Amino acid sequence: MTLAERLEAYLTRHFGAPTTVRDLSRIPGGASRETYRFDAVIDGAVRPLILRRDPAASLIETDRSLEYLAFQSFHDRAPVPEPIVLEAEGAELERPFFIMARVDGGAAASPFTVQPYGAHAQAIGEAFFAALGAIAATDPAGLPLARAATMPAPGDCWRVALDHWADVIEADEQHPQPIVRAAIRRLRRAPPPPAAAVRVVHGDYRTGNFLHDGQGKILAILDWEMAHLGDPLEDLAWAIDPLWGHYDETRVGGMIPESEALAIWSHTSGLSIDPDALAWWRLFSAVKGQAIWTSAAREYRDGGFKDPVLAFSGWYTARRHDQILADGLMRLEGLS
Repeated sequence: MTLAERLEAYLTRHFGAPTTVRDLSRIPGGASRETYRFDAVIDGAVRPLILRRDPAASLIETDRSLEYLAFQSFHDRAPVPEPIVLEAEGAELERPFFIMARVDGGAAASPFTVQPYGAHAQAIGEAFFAALGAIAATDPAGLPLARAATMPAPGDCWRVALDHWADVIEADEQHPQPIVRAAIRRLRRAPPPPAAAVRVVHGDYRTGNFLHDGQGKILAILDWEMAHLGDPLEDLAWAIDPLWGHYDETRVGGMIPESEALAIWSHTSGLSIDPDALAWWRLFSAVKGQAIWTSAAREYRDGGFKDPVLAFSGWYTARRHDQILADGLMRLEGLS
């Protein structure tokens, strides 16, 4: 049976009515899930949907249930698509998957384009950091995500995050990486202050991971596969990482000046930003990025996962994050 036929069989059983799958197509990219768009025709009614299925091999090991629960937690609080169903055992599709509503009419910016938001960059940036602040303002107690995510102590958030990504580098690196190793040592030697609050961390909140309408409105925040509970400064630091700057040093994410981004986030979240803590998380962001690119390079070389994006990640983005790491270390040591 084809994937479309398997999907029809599953949806017919799930919805309790004959269901036809129309226009099933793979969406390129994605390091941890196969993503497909399609229309489900149920008793003549058309529902635009997205399928997220575990691949045979995955670049980033993530918990699909946490991703699904993140959608459940925020789809009525922020521009987040509605989750429909999760199948942890795979059912007719043989591999674990979940289905969510599809948001049409939007575009996602490639992180490596110049001025992707044009004249609407300011409005997009204001909405982008306000939405991130709203996520950070939400007490996770009572959220669906809290049923499955581990709650770290405020003073342990940094250690849990750093241990995770340092372990990824240890497992996947194929050659010595002295710069990221130096950054890891520096981060362990001088931990940040405890988190002001433990909140839901999106994990990959950045330009390119949301849909916008081309007129300054964010339609959908996507890619929650690395969602967890931790220090919300982790998300903020990742969002303003220079890698996502679209080659514009005056605006974070190619959107707005950094000072405006931080002010919007702080106002919306209700949390103050400790400069020392943010500096720590900014250096951590480049370590986390380097871990992801290290895994990308390994998968491209040895894992049989030949998406050209992985080759690009293991080359360009890895070298860019080496530069960002070196610059960050120089600043923290007072040498620049």
